[in-house]
Amino acid sequence: MPERSRRRPILWLLLLPYIGLLWVPFYNAREPEILGFPFFYWYQFAWVPLTALIIWIAYRSVRHDD
Repeated sequence: MPERSRRRPILWLLLLPYIGLLWVPFYNAREPEILGFPFFYWYQFAWVPLTALIIWIAYRSVRHDD
């Protein structure tokens, strides 16, 4: 049981993409631009690999008994 409680904080990482993209007024801006893309677009694009990384970390932190 103690091992299960240690994993829980890592699983809270799964909320980061949800929170980061939930409040649109936070990233509803044109500046700063990267390669001509306004902040509104590249901020959302940046979350795609970040979300994949976070899901991979959470997946690897859970022990699988197959």
